[in-house]
Amino acid sequence: MSDVTMIPSTLPLSAQRVIKRALNLLEKYQRNPGEQFLTTRFTKIWLQLRLARQEREIFMALYLDNQNRLLEHKMLFLGTINNTEVHPREVVKSALRHNAAAVILAHNHPSGVTDASKADRTITDRIVNALNLVEVRVLDHFIIGDGDTLSFAEMGWL
Repeated sequence: MSDVTMIPSTLPLSAQRVIKRALNLLEKYQRNPGEQFLTTRFTKIWLQLRLARQEREIFMALYLDNQNRLLEHKMLFLGTINNTEVHPREVVKSALRHNAAAVILAHNHPSGVTDASKADRTITDRIVNALNLVEVRVLDHFIIGDGDTLSFAEMGWL
């Protein structure tokens, strides 16, 4: 899946090309046979490249196999400058479609501030509960800001 449309169009063309090449290399590295989806630090960088400095909120999921290898990543919901309507049912359907054993959730805050709202925490709990019913683990939920990333797992919320 190509995320070219998620590269900020406000960047110079040369920067957009560099970011696209970097994303392609990261994705290729992630898909090496036997290569697990790496550390929280690596995941944060990977997501920052895709979601930071977007004009609108984007909610995405990374689908992983039993060894936490990346199967696919998908933008599930596109919102406004400060809100995205997320439906747990659609997250479950997509996880099953990709035959995922685990997922990593992520969304950006166009404001650049990574504070988790009550709505962020509530929807995460609803998604975790829905995915538990079909035995898909939620490993983390990241909120991407400008240069900062919040991890629900690191905060002890998952």
